[in-house]
Amino acid sequence: MPAPVLTGPQYLSEGLKLVLSPGLRLFVLLPLTINLVLFIGLIYLALQQFGGWVDTFMPSLPSWLSFLEYVLWPLFVVLVLLMVFFTFTLLANIIAAPFNGFLAEKVEVVVRGQDDFPPFSWAELMAMVPRTLGRELRKLGYFLPRAIALLILTFIPVVNIVAAPLWLLFGVWMMAIQYIDYPADNNKMSWQDMLAWLRGKRWQSLGFGGITYAALLVPGLNILMMPAAVAGATVFWVRERQEQALTPTS
Repeated sequence: MPAPVLTGPQYLSEGLKLVLSPGLRLFVLLPLTINLVLFIGLIYLALQQFGGWVDTFMPSLPSWLSFLEYVLWPLFVVLVLLMVFFTFTLLANIIAAPFNGFLAEKVEVVVRGQDDFPPFSWAELMAMVPRTLGRELRKLGYFLPRAIALLILTFIPVVNIVAAPLWLLFGVWMMAIQYIDYPADNNKMSWQDMLAWLRGKRWQSLGFGGITYAALLVPGLNILMMPAAVAGATVFWVRERQEQALTPTS
């Protein structure tokens, strides 16, 4: 039995295999196209503005500490990259939310081997739009106050050195929330119950969030890894829920 934190890569790997399978490929094409267009636009903007963004966040140092700029510059480059990544992921998931929710349904059918969801129809897909967008706005409400606090931290001299590691840890946790919420929402689990469930599976959640975060940071690969993360999170949901059901309570 692998350590809980090591199950994350396994779930993401299974998710990638599922979205490449003939039966599910069709449900991946549209969100994949949306993500590709958004990614190209954001990369173009980032290339135009990247240097200015790094200069904005870099602290002003007195002349006698100027040698530290060579140490701090790479750290703030990483910080800007993490923020660009966050923006892309956030926008892409809001736009593709109904398709991701529908993909999670179909993956769950494959993993469970039984279909408890209604058959595909465009009416069903459109009916998912208000619910999935509402859930994305709930994620946004969870994300924004914490992101703003981290953003403020980046402008505080000396203390802002810890901003990049904190963004990374927060990003890992948000990746678990972002993708595992799709199957949780499909199964009518409330937002607060979903968070509590993830906290109860903290190491598994961080393992999945960490490998997803790393994969999504790779330009080009991240386009494919977003639907793979939806599928992998659904495998995570089904397997961990089944294991939980089989575990005797004391």
